[in-house]
Amino acid sequence: MIRTVFWENDSVRMIDQKALPHAEKVLTFKDYRKVAGAIRDLTVRGAPAIGVAAALGIALGALKSPAKNKTQLKADFNRICKEFSRTRPTARNLFWAIERMKKHFSGLLEDREIDPAALRWALVEEAVRIGEEDIEANRRMGQFGKKFVPDNAGVLTHCNAGALATAGYGTALGVLRAAWESGKRFHVFADETRPVLQGARLTCWELMREKIPATLITDNMAGFLMNQGRVKAVFVGADRIAANGDAANKIGTYSLAVLAKENKVPFYIAAPFSTIDLSLRSGKDIPIEMRPDEEVTGLNKARTAPAGVGVFNPAFDVTPNRYITAIITDRGVAKKPFSRSLKKLSDK
Repeated sequence: MIRTVFWENDSVRMIDQKALPHAEKVLTFKDYRKVAGAIRDLTVRGAPAIGVAAALGIALGALKSPAKNKTQLKADFNRICKEFSRTRPTARNLFWAIERMKKHFSGLLEDREIDPAALRWALVEEAVRIGEEDIEANRRMGQFGKKFVPDNAGVLTHCNAGALATAGYGTALGVLRAAWESGKRFHVFADETRPVLQGARLTCWELMREKIPATLITDNMAGFLMNQGRVKAVFVGADRIAANGDAANKIGTYSLAVLAKENKVPFYIAAPFSTIDLSLRSGKDIPIEMRPDEEVTGLNKARTAPAGVGVFNPAFDVTPNRYITAIITDRGVAKKPFSRSLKKLSDK
């Protein structure tokens, strides 16, 4: 199994996703600031993986803090959490992980006998637990979702929602993995996913490792394939899902959903329940991260656009719930009306 981000030898280790598919590197971080930087620059990406990386980074910061008492450690801990909260604004799992680490820290402080060293290691244990639970959640998601994968047909995916987007196994690709492991056979069409090519670089790398048949297409070919009847289902991940089922995912997802609706192709989202933000009524409330111009004006440091051209580069778009067939989570499958089914799953 691919281990995307994990704790080892008092350090945070992660696959360098910027180096793929040309080189397979595992980086070691001994400074929490470098972990935060890795989240910002897409060394690690994908909402669940970002959440795990943040939890591990917070634990690393606490472990290496020079604080001599619990009061000083608390101040350092809060400052570290604030720094991670500024890395990627759209990914709900980032904030979910920070909130969970804060809650755990507060609970530990209720024990007046606990010393700073024990506090530090308890935070490490909680962060590691978050990563382990993520993998378990992905496997459950795969079991819930595999029934929706058509046998002997083509399916389409966008961006990377595989093991690389999580602590391991994957969300949308996890569903496809589970279907493949159950004996179903299908062909995956992977959008390249401009501007930084997560589909071409990462999804295709994962599918080839798993020996699942795959074909890479440019983003603007998807509608043609659907119209030809070569795509029978679409599976994507999500970075944040509102209470009504509107879902933010990599830019281009909304267009795919509209095309799928037009061509009567079911459109599925797979995401852990930690991606769902019930505090937001609709997708209109989801913050959308803007990325650097250079991601659009060049490729691999080679300029592809004239200098000085204006650039619009949102990292995500929001797919309205009316285009979504079902939302596959680790707690079960939500169907329309999503405001009711997601609330029901939240009570589990």
